[in-house]
Amino acid sequence: MRFKRFGKTEMNVSVATVGTWAIGGTGWGDVNKADSIKAIRAMVDNGVNFIDTAPVYGKGHSEEVVGEAIRDMKREDLIISTKAGLIWGEGIDGIERDITYKSIMWEIDQSLKRLGTDYVDLYLVHKPDFKGTPTEETMRAMMEIKKSGKARHIGLSNYSVELTKEAEQYGDVEAIQPPFSMVDRSELAVMEYAKSRDMGVMTYGSLGAGILTGAIRTLPNWDPSDTRYSFYNFFKEPKFSKCQELLGTLDAIAAAHGKPVAQVAVNWSTQNPLVDTALMGVRNVAEADENCAATDWTLTDEEIATINAAIEKYEA
Repeated sequence: MRFKRFGKTEMNVSVATVGTWAIGGTGWGDVNKADSIKAIRAMVDNGVNFIDTAPVYGKGHSEEVVGEAIRDMKREDLIISTKAGLIWGEGIDGIERDITYKSIMWEIDQSLKRLGTDYVDLYLVHKPDFKGTPTEETMRAMMEIKKSGKARHIGLSNYSVELTKEAEQYGDVEAIQPPFSMVDRSELAVMEYAKSRDMGVMTYGSLGAGILTGAIRTLPNWDPSDTRYSFYNFFKEPKFSKCQELLGTLDAIAAAHGKPVAQVAVNWSTQNPLVDTALMGVRNVAEADENCAATDWTLTDEEIATINAAIEKYEA
């Protein structure tokens, strides 16, 4: 396992982070608790020290699964991240955005109970709420949580450069969590800004919800409620066919190394100097072992250049 310094937090993090959105179960097809717990433990056994979750993942289920998975581990050896401001409720698709002081102060206690710990290493505002909640109010809550010791560090997820700069006026922004993968480079600007401010950068969607593993070669016919349809735009045409063309380049590089395609995608993300750690969703031990094995080797500069050229063609 490779490790990087996580910005101004000074935490030494594995380049792979356990991503637990799918472990929440809701909208992700066949997922079961026993396999999820084994998957988390397998990632840790492979050297991963960072686990990311959120209360909205399966209405608290993901946090509970993480709590059970780490119950017998040394807490000081783990870096746990969860989020505030996005919970299940009466909003769009049953999700409510609430980044008010009152909600955040309540949420942290609920998350700690589900996780079975008295602190998290990183607490993130999940998303802006679009309701006009003053940034000063949101950051006041986040700073109080940090000062109380319930969170060692705080940061933002899915925030633009402009909103990140605004948040910095009212408190510490020590880390960000934007989407980033070969099929989604839309947030490069905020990643570059974060690096200039020595913030830790943890990215999600590294495997494009599975499309960059090479396992999905034909247009899927999932249940219409599947989260991958609503959250991503590349499981429908014309993006799907363009992704398949990109996979052709990855296939050749994977074959040259005798490695699975998913490991090429993992290394492309984790070798990027803007990325400190990349979230990798896992639902079973096989996925965990394959993702972590990617950190045992690296892509050459020439291979990265070849992939980048293919990505530019995909984006065009």
